Amino acid sequence: MRAIEYERTGAPEVLQLVEREEPPVGVDDVRVRIVVSGVNPTDWKSRAGSGDGVALDEPHVPNQDGAGVVDAVGSDVTDLAVGSRVWVWDAAFQRSNGTAQELVTLPRRQVVELPDSASFDLGASLGIPALTAHRALTAFEHAPARLQPGSLDGRAVLIAGGAGAVGHAAIELARWAGATVFTTVSSAEKAQLAERAGAHHVVNYRETDVEAAIRSIRPDGVDIVVEVNPTANIELDQNIVAASGTVAVYAADNDAKLTLPVRQNMTKNVRYQFVLTYTTTPAEKDAAVAAVRDAVADGALRVGEENGLPLTRFALEETGRAHAAVEAGAVGKVLVDVTSDSSIPR
Repeated sequence: MRAIEYERTGAPEVLQLVEREEPPVGVDDVRVRIVVSGVNPTDWKSRAGSGDGVALDEPHVPNQDGAGVVDAVGSDVTDLAVGSRVWVWDAAFQRSNGTAQELVTLPRRQVVELPDSASFDLGASLGIPALTAHRALTAFEHAPARLQPGSLDGRAVLIAGGAGAVGHAAIELARWAGATVFTTVSSAEKAQLAERAGAHHVVNYRETDVEAAIRSIRPDGVDIVVEVNPTANIELDQNIVAASGTVAVYAADNDAKLTLPVRQNMTKNVRYQFVLTYTTTPAEKDAAVAAVRDAVADGALRVGEENGLPLTRFALEETGRAHAAVEAGAVGKVLVDVTSDSSIPR
């Protein structure tokens, strides 16, 4: 089978197209024929490492997310059949086999059914972004463990960077759960994407006073901030978060440091929750997967430029270019077409 692998960390050029043996299937495993692989910032960062070309103990196949069809199941797997349409999550976390290959074997828990109404493009765009967004939206005190329609009724959410993959998923999940959704963007083009995703109120922070715009609609501030750039937005977040509100931080530069005014945050009883989807508890991860599965079934999660998340595609042999595109800040979602088999229903 065809696969992309790298034997040492470094630039995108370390990714090479190779032929590999088909992976075996254990009793509790599911082998998936990947149709589309999704690329996230975490994928190129893992590949790059510290940039000094460290040799790996074994070749690694990149990319955490993907979607395709079940190719084989282990003897103890009774609730999935060969041919089932599925999406997968955390495929390359603490493993050497990600989704940039034609076949990947994973534990049953990491393989989720994908309804016929959902495309493989959507399935490959879920894992890291949607599971991160779910945790960020449920990080406040006494939050529901699992989002569902009505679970955020009466809440107001500010999502920083609504045109990004996590921001897009957070807009859709928050709206599905009943929240009033504010989001910030940096251009008119990104504002259109956030509006298509379903945000109620979109603010271009380069042109408008964000705090004034939000308080004109929500005088007491927002209950939840989903934050992608805490060091740049810390003053806004502190000022706009409501009493007993939560700022959920899911991204930052590796060397970033955050300085918080103690008294201001104490006075409002503000919670800061740092989020890394890989290391959430099993219960939190299972709740997120179940909620995302339900949101997909309800048609609440969507991709494509018409839905606010443009797709940029590359062939499997161009995975290095796909990684470079994400590293360069490509707007929307970058996908890799792994299997071109026309017999697989799309």
